[in-house]
Amino acid sequence: MIARNQLNFALEHLFKRKAFIIYGPRQAGKTTFSEQLLENLGKKVLRLNGDDADIRGLFLKPNATLLERIIGDNEIVFIDEAQRIAEIGIVIKIIVDQFKSVQVIATGSSSFELAGSINEPLTGRRYEMRLLPLSYGELIKHTDFLTEQRLLEQRLIYGSYPEIIVDPNNAEKHLKLIANSYLYKDLLILEQIKKPVLLEKIVKAIALQVGSEVNVTEIGRLVQADNKTVEKYIDLLEKAFVIFTVPAFAGNVRNEIKKGRKIYFYDNGIINAVNNNFNALSSRTDTGALWENYLISERKKLLNEKEMDAKIYFWRTTQQQEIDYIEQTGNQLRAIEFKWSAAAKKRFPSTFLEAYPHAKTEIITPENRDDFLTK
Repeated sequence: MIARNQLNFALEHLFKRKAFIIYGPRQAGKTTFSEQLLENLGKKVLRLNGDDADIRGLFLKPNATLLERIIGDNEIVFIDEAQRIAEIGIVIKIIVDQFKSVQVIATGSSSFELAGSINEPLTGRRYEMRLLPLSYGELIKHTDFLTEQRLLEQRLIYGSYPEIIVDPNNAEKHLKLIANSYLYKDLLILEQIKKPVLLEKIVKAIALQVGSEVNVTEIGRLVQADNKTVEKYIDLLEKAFVIFTVPAFAGNVRNEIKKGRKIYFYDNGIINAVNNNFNALSSRTDTGALWENYLISERKKLLNEKEMDAKIYFWRTTQQQEIDYIEQTGNQLRAIEFKWSAAAKKRFPSTFLEAYPHAKTEIITPENRDDFLTK
């Protein structure tokens, strides 16, 4: 069992008379994380699963009397796949308000569905945590630094979903199952998604544009859908933790691109599963894009784990001057270029250096990525 870096954060936020909600993509290890958490507590636990029809039926009309009978003498109520329960917000609210010694821990794989049903009922009554696929920092603790250096190509191709790490010999099979069966499960049960084939086409179109600015009109032309539909599906994919967007950074340079954005995947393995391309890096033309997605998604995991208040961007001008990654923390700026080859030459645009003279500039390669992904 791989230890997760957010375990202490979770432990510190329990039994504070608030519910504890764990969000994240399917197959990212939320249930396993919760079991690790419960083992550390050593208390009596009631386990409920929103995938079970009888559990969903039981909570159709929640009230304190019913919940008292269900909870009994348990000290913790653990609700897995909580977003499947229609009145989950009310259920958790009653427990938090009426059973003050009972801790609720709930997991949800689709933030929009779970958040939509808990936002109002649980205002001021919850702590939240986002659990993503395994991070570089977690993996070097599980294996070691040298092993992760040797496995870098595998991580770029197969990603770091827990099932892939535990059973690498069947990585391709597992990834195809995740991409085809689990990735869109929450999206497809919503009424908004009436064309699952279109959803898959949009995901593939995005996967082919990783590292480039997203052109919604071009995607719409490729999948034969209007811009509004493409935008809606991108928004839903982001809320389901499949992708995330990175906007353009704009400060005080007149010709900076201000409305652009790039889209990245939370896991490299999903890109390759969607594109059905698990070839070695030596025979690929998209190694640079995979390297960029890997670094930005891993950095995003680190910022999430450490609760670092940083904003991430890319930078470009109308003259096509570009910087891969900008990280802003307060008034501090880090400008970073990602290079797969350590021998690659890179000069930062003078336009950027003159406009932001206090920005720290860095080039991240496979040889020096460790600090960027752990500190």
